[in-house]
Amino acid sequence: MRHLAGLSEVAGHYDGFIIDLWGVIHDGITPYPGALSCLAQLRGRPVLLLSNAPRRALAAQQALRALGIPDTLYTHILTSGEATWLALRGRDDPWFARLGHRVYHLGPERDRSVIEGLDLQPTADPGHADFLLNTGPDDHRNGESLADFTAELDACHAAGLKMICANPDLEIVRGGVRILCAGALAAYYAERGGDVRMIGKPDPRIYNQALAMLGVPRSRMLAVGDSLRTDIAGAAVSNIDAVWVLGGIHAEAIGDDPNAAEAAATGLGLAPLGILPGFTW
Repeated sequence: MRHLAGLSEVAGHYDGFIIDLWGVIHDGITPYPGALSCLAQLRGRPVLLLSNAPRRALAAQQALRALGIPDTLYTHILTSGEATWLALRGRDDPWFARLGHRVYHLGPERDRSVIEGLDLQPTADPGHADFLLNTGPDDHRNGESLADFTAELDACHAAGLKMICANPDLEIVRGGVRILCAGALAAYYAERGGDVRMIGKPDPRIYNQALAMLGVPRSRMLAVGDSLRTDIAGAAVSNIDAVWVLGGIHAEAIGDDPNAAEAAATGLGLAPLGILPGFTW
């Protein structure tokens, strides 16, 4: 693994970029120092922002604008929420085709864009639902724990509902505070024996969608992310080169120590092309 001082050391070898949002570009409240300048340096080559956000791409774009991140700094956005909406609309996958149309949504109201405009009937009673859509706790609130959701999850499991998890992340760091995500609820549900379909990184299917949007060969693509479990593992199983940014989800455990980072990646059987302290040029 190369210990990089900036993305400029490797960017010239690639024609397109798949870049994570939370933990790379921003922390949920403000952009990281140098991140917007780094994006600006990539202008002229396609840049897709790939996020495990459990909401439609337009909603994610509006959130970026509110953080002061203009549309001109990237060419595409693909979220796990968008991929979920497309899967529910298309029903091409046999697992989705058998779901039915009555949905129980576990998540904040602002994630409802994932089911809007589809032939679905929301219900507040798991016993009347055909499946469970999990978009997770509200990432604008602190202090929510798995215990806050077990009764609801148990009721859905008792009703025999299959779960779509629209955000495989276990947690995020928002302004320095760790916040539970939908992936943690999905892990509990699966441990109970529930049937769970994860949508988003590290599943290679979302990387295939990203590549199709960008129109760049896999061998000429670079992925950048902060999570070993999702970003770096997802790029690895998709045969895409990756750079790991240390300033996000692993910052507390690893800091900016490249040797500790290398040991952590190797321990998980991962070998990103390089390690960056932060997303800077």
